[in-house]
Amino acid sequence: MSILRIYPQQETTQLLFTTDTHDHIRARLQQVGVRFEQWHTDTQLTPGASQEDVIAAYAADIDRLINEEGYQTVDVVSLNADNPKKDELRQIFLSEHRHSEDEVRFFVAGEGLFSLHIDDKVYEVLCQQGDLISVPANTPHWFDMGPNPGFIAIRLFNNPAGWVANYTGDTIAERFNRLENGS
Repeated sequence: MSILRIYPQQETTQLLFTTDTHDHIRARLQQVGVRFEQWHTDTQLTPGASQEDVIAAYAADIDRLINEEGYQTVDVVSLNADNPKKDELRQIFLSEHRHSEDEVRFFVAGEGLFSLHIDDKVYEVLCQQGDLISVPANTPHWFDMGPNPGFIAIRLFNNPAGWVANYTGDTIAERFNRLENGS
């Protein structure tokens, strides 16, 4: 179940918590320019599935986004709790950063916590299987896959170089929730 929490940026007193319908979460995020969709995940894929198999399973939706937004590069990230670099990889995403392009992720399996610093609020979005999120270019944010990751995500980029982060140097991410997925 996807979750949206909204906080003031200066404290962790929750302003909104909802596990309401995807339509409600989508509407709230759309108000701040964030795209949020629910795709059907009829194909059962597990971490370790080949990039080709994952992309082929969602080719129609991927092609639709490429045609709508002009994305140039598509890849797949698949991590599980057995990955020896999981802690190192987690740390890369935990500090607030921006991208010069939209950050688009579709969760084929598993979950991840996106935290978006927009205006004077923090929007925490727990994305789960079937969720697509597109964080607008230059939006400060951070991502947590948890200490025991188990997810497959399709990533779409306008930049052929792929994921390029510009860290803000702000420590805001340290004050907010982390994804605590069990082992």
